[in-house]
Amino acid sequence: MVKERVPMREQPVEVRVKNFDEVPLGYSEEEAIAEASRCLQCANYPCVKRCPVNIEIPKFVKQVAEGKFREAYYTLKENNPIPSIAGRVCPQESQCEGECTLGKVNQPINIGKLEAFVGDWAIDNNIREPINIVEKSEKVAVIGSGPTGISCAADLRKFGYKVTMFEALHKAGGVLQYGIPEFRLPKRIVNIELGFLEELGVEIQLNTIIGQHISFDEILNDFDAIYVGTGAGAPRFMNLAGEQLNGVYSANEFLIRTNLMKAYKFPEGSDTPILVGDRVAVIGAGNVAMDAARSALRYGADTHIIYRRTRNEAPARHEEFEHALQEGVIFHELQNPLRLNARAGWVDSITSTRMELGDPDEDGRRRPVPIENSDFTEKYDTVIEAIGTLPNRLFLERAEGLMVNKWGGIQVNEKLQTSIDKVFAGGDSISGGATVIQALGEGRIAAKNIHDYLSA
Repeated sequence: MVKERVPMREQPVEVRVKNFDEVPLGYSEEEAIAEASRCLQCANYPCVKRCPVNIEIPKFVKQVAEGKFREAYYTLKENNPIPSIAGRVCPQESQCEGECTLGKVNQPINIGKLEAFVGDWAIDNNIREPINIVEKSEKVAVIGSGPTGISCAADLRKFGYKVTMFEALHKAGGVLQYGIPEFRLPKRIVNIELGFLEELGVEIQLNTIIGQHISFDEILNDFDAIYVGTGAGAPRFMNLAGEQLNGVYSANEFLIRTNLMKAYKFPEGSDTPILVGDRVAVIGAGNVAMDAARSALRYGADTHIIYRRTRNEAPARHEEFEHALQEGVIFHELQNPLRLNARAGWVDSITSTRMELGDPDEDGRRRPVPIENSDFTEKYDTVIEAIGTLPNRLFLERAEGLMVNKWGGIQVNEKLQTSIDKVFAGGDSISGGATVIQALGEGRIAAKNIHDYLSA
């Protein structure tokens, strides 16, 4: 039994801050086997209970330990259509790995990295899961090609339905394509795993905005059921004075320019520029904030994160937070911006106030409280607001009859069914921002409920 976790090889810090290549270098076959061999094969499988898509984790880990990588891939694909992606971006430390029995006395099994290893091994060896589809006549539309749409479409095709996926952008993948940087999730992997979806028989229509290019009523008339996975592409803002200044970005815009449009390759490899100053402030401390900060750093900026709580309350994954600090991002805790100050139409500085932590809020985190007479101003020439997102407003404005909740998300029942019987919804379109794996899980639940609806 190997007691210590097999470490993940990574690009050296001094090298990776100068490129957008993936930071973790992945396990070799020998390393994967050694790491998987640490698994205790618990009788009650606590890791599975915390997996939103119910992967048979001990089974696939045991298969890896035995060198049965093909079988491990088949096990993963039974519940997860995109293992190479989920293994990289799922917050395992707060889900499956967080429940790992071995983690009580040592480091838990590195489930995410093993999942990514198996998915990558299958890609490298051109492996496909065995599927026998019995075709049905009913047609289902999936609106949005992000994680929740992917899992729903995959399961619906396995049930035999004719599935058409509609994507507003020129590339499929949703947040996987536009939101997560290459150094965390290579787009080559995203495109390959989406290719598997097309091999299943899912038709993907790009550059198609429902409510603009095709009316929602037309989709309602043409399809027997609909799944809405339009995500949360609308940025939140703090409504600070000065947000209209040049040099102020939402994290959405900054990351879309960087990830989808490849602005870091401008002008030779991209037509999309991006202006990043010498000193960048990122407001927020979630995964999106870390992505934005680490991207700004790679553009050559002196990069700072401003957060109103402390690092202990930061919602970002531990790995992403640590990578940001290793790379030189400077973290300022207990600070809250009050206004953005201008110079000749451009942001020039931020005036903030210092905070202290008070009583816990409804989420259990201690509430930040302003300290009187503690305002101060610091120079920044670029500001990126990364404080969350909202469901796609354009779609909701054109989808007559869909009820929304007080947060602007689509209202659904326990079956993920909306106010229109034949329409189901999940992922960020109902929550306003969750995890990739939660979105995948909701897509699978919705697929089963759509199947039940069409079979009734």
